[in-house]
Amino acid sequence: MTAPTSPRIDQHPDILALRAHSEETTAMPAAQAVEALALLCGVYLAASPWIVGFNGFSTLTANNLITGVAFALLVGGFGSAYERTHGMSWAALAIGAWTIISPWVVSGHAFTTGANVSNVIVGAVCCVVALALAGMGVSKARARR
Repeated sequence: MTAPTSPRIDQHPDILALRAHSEETTAMPAAQAVEALALLCGVYLAASPWIVGFNGFSTLTANNLITGVAFALLVGGFGSAYERTHGMSWAALAIGAWTIISPWVVSGHAFTTGANVSNVIVGAVCCVVALALAGMGVSKARARR
């Protein structure tokens, strides 16, 4: 007599419903636009020291490069695995908030006006995009009810 086998967790009806919901959410044009904007924010943040011209400030340059790459990689995962990564959109929000305050925190003084304005604007856009990413699944679920 063989022992009964239990079904695999990845075949559970709740998991399948969650995956279907996530696929519907990420297939919406608005969701794809938000993801594209988020990816562009990360790439711009990483390249901003050279675009704006404050790459002479090594601490802020390194900070923006690291946080920009981290933000781009983080939001890049949302499109391909939203059901497992949407909870990390709060980390993207933290990166956006850090971007806003980082010119004053990383060295204790403000950098050039271009660096400050660039970081505040891209940080605010990152925050808005992160909130939009966090709310995508919630608003879709409420619309179903």
